[in-house]
Amino acid sequence: MIPTFLWYILGTIFLLSILVYVLQEKFIFRPEILKADFTFKYQLPFKEYFFDSAPGVRINGLHFYRENPKGLILYFHGNTRSIKGWARYAKDFYRYNYDVVLVDYRGFGKSTGKRNEKEMLKDMQYVYDRLSEKYPEDHLIIYGRSLGSGFATKIASDNNPRYLILDAPYFNFKKVIERFLPFLPVRLVLRYHLRTDKWLPLIKCHTYIIHGTRDKLIPIRHSIALQAQHHLKTTLIRIEGGGHNNLPSFDEYHNFIRDILKY
Repeated sequence: MIPTFLWYILGTIFLLSILVYVLQEKFIFRPEILKADFTFKYQLPFKEYFFDSAPGVRINGLHFYRENPKGLILYFHGNTRSIKGWARYAKDFYRYNYDVVLVDYRGFGKSTGKRNEKEMLKDMQYVYDRLSEKYPEDHLIIYGRSLGSGFATKIASDNNPRYLILDAPYFNFKKVIERFLPFLPVRLVLRYHLRTDKWLPLIKCHTYIIHGTRDKLIPIRHSIALQAQHHLKTTLIRIEGGGHNNLPSFDEYHNFIRDILKY
């Protein structure tokens, strides 16, 4: 006979599992919504793009451009805000004579469409395909920040960019959620798995990982484990004292970007 208190525990876990399954998008994605007529304003020259990746789906993007760029950075941002705010990081690459394209996922900014992992990955591949029509792949660099690191790794694994750069990546998304909900059957209730660990070994180009040693949201052990999986083609740069959201405040971060992009 199962004790009463155990029934309460099992019932609580069951109810929490249902809540996590139903409400997980509210915790995973924290988008900023922009009106369709919102006007972007920046000092750097830019163009606004719309990628019609599927019926009824439009992916909004910003393209910061140079006259004679050395290549293009395709930037996949984290789980908050929109490209309106993330665009401030374009200057970190633009200064080295690179074009930069940032795109919003479904439901972020002006981008439309119902979210799910499979379709979001298709959106990003569609964007990559359109950009590779204008830029040779050996001039394309994919950059993934936090949540965006999973999307970046998948796209790099299915294509042939020059480099992949991962900023504070996760081993896989399940590992991130398990840190905060260790008592739930995360594998069963999670609808977003983003298997960075599965896709990274398939990548043919060199991968650079940059991670802060004091990142409390996604600890650096995620990046250490990723590097161990694909050590011959993966370089890990540790930013001593760096957290999850402050790496651009460290000189080491900018030195790393400079060293990668100067060639």
